This record gives sequence, structure tokens and C-alpha cells, in this order.
Amino acid sequence: MQDAPDVTRLDVVLRMLKTNTSASIGEIADACNVSQMTARRDIQKLVEAGQVIRIPGGARIEQWRGVERSFFERLQNMSPAKRSIGAAAAALIRDSESVVLDSGTTTLYVARELRARRNVVVFTFSLTVLEELASAENIRVELTGGVYRSSSHDLIGHSVAKSLTSIFADTVIFGAAAISFSRGVMVHDPDAQREMLQAGKRRVLVVDSSKIGREATYRLCGIEECSLIITDKGISPEDLARLRQSAQVQVAE
Repeated sequence: MQDAPDVTRLDVVLRMLKTNTSASIGEIADACNVSQMTARRDIQKLVEAGQVIRIPGGARIEQWRGVERSFFERLQNMSPAKRSIGAAAAALIRDSESVVLDSGTTTLYVARELRARRNVVVFTFSLTVLEELASAENIRVELTGGVYRSSSHDLIGHSVAKSLTSIFADTVIFGAAAISFSRGVMVHDPDAQREMLQAGKRRVLVVDSSKIGREATYRLCGIEECSLIITDKGISPEDLARLRQSAQVQVAE
């Protein structure tokens, strides 16, 4: 199989992960008869395509879990928009600065863009962010404490809140499930870390246009509490105008 085209080998890796949910780099290398270095490159291609999630020593696919879409399903949704938003948000972070990253799917795209920065400190309770940046030599990742939650591959609980109250970074980058013009920035997660909003000088909300003008279960903060909102060019002119009445808005290209 070593001489097979990449697309064929990637299909084999995807089928393997869909069957077993997860696999180590060694298992993937053995199944495809390639080196572990080649297996790592294949995993990276699938990660960048939003098809798998990297875990320590391998990769996995999250399975559908009832009415709540898994992290993998949410990662695929609006992925081109999230990629452009991630690039725009990461461009705000300069070398030698510090940033708090939320555990949402859009902030994972931010993390990918931060890999090229130098001497940046990233505070997070997201294990996917940790995994994305673990091999970035010039990025220091500081993980909060907390209890592991498999559905979002992150940490929750009192220890997260306690860690966040001791941090004051240059920027906080966070996501949301919805922006309601009457209720503000909203989430579906009852364990959303509101302490995160006080953990930096600047609060940057990254949210794709499909979530604007909608409502979710819990209010996270007011629109006016965001220093900057970054969304994609799918936003309607009407929604953009309304949003700019309460906050600075950047439309990512």
C-alpha cells in the first residue's frame, strides 16, 4: 500500500478511525505499511481538513452523541468560515504576547494559525488546543486544572475558574453558540467559563455568521462587553449594521 496515492491511504485511515473511533500513530503506520512520520503527516492532513481530531499519540473521530453534536461534527460545520476567522484572530496576537483560548471549534482554528508565532504564551482549558500547539517549539501552553469532559475534549469545573482568576493575559479569544440582538452573546454549555472574560485586557469574540441573530440556552455576556467581534463575509449587511451599533466588528476575508 506504500505506493498508493495519498487520497487512497487517507481513505484507509478514515475508515480505520470510523471503525475504531481512535487509533495510535503506530497502528495507523502498521495498517498502511508506512513509517510513523508518514502516518503523522497523514493525520495532519486530515486534521487540517477538519475530518479528525488529534489526540496524544494518534487521532480520533468523535461519534454522534444523541441530540448534542460531537466536537467533530461541530468542527466540520462552517469550516471555511472558521478558518478565515481563525486567521484574522491570530493576526491580532504579536510575538511575545499572551492569550487565553476558549475550548470551542473556532478557537481551534485560531490555535492552528498561532503555530508560527514566537514566544507566545497560550492559556487554555481545551485539550484540542493543547494537542494542536504541543509540537510548536516557540509556543508555551499552560493548561488549567479541571475535570475532563469527553464530548468537547476540554476541562470543566471549579479548578478551571480558579486558574482563570489568576490570569491576566493580553487577549482573550472566545467563541459562542449564538449572538442574540436582544439577549447578547449566548452559549449552550452550562459549564461555560465566565471567569475567562476577566482573564485578559482585550476580549475578542470569534463567531461564524450562521450564529448571528440567533439564541442559545445561556447568556454569556453582553455584545458591548466584547472588545472586538470577528465574523465571516457570510454576515448579512443588516446584521453587520446592527452588530456595529454595540461593538467593533471585523469581517474576515
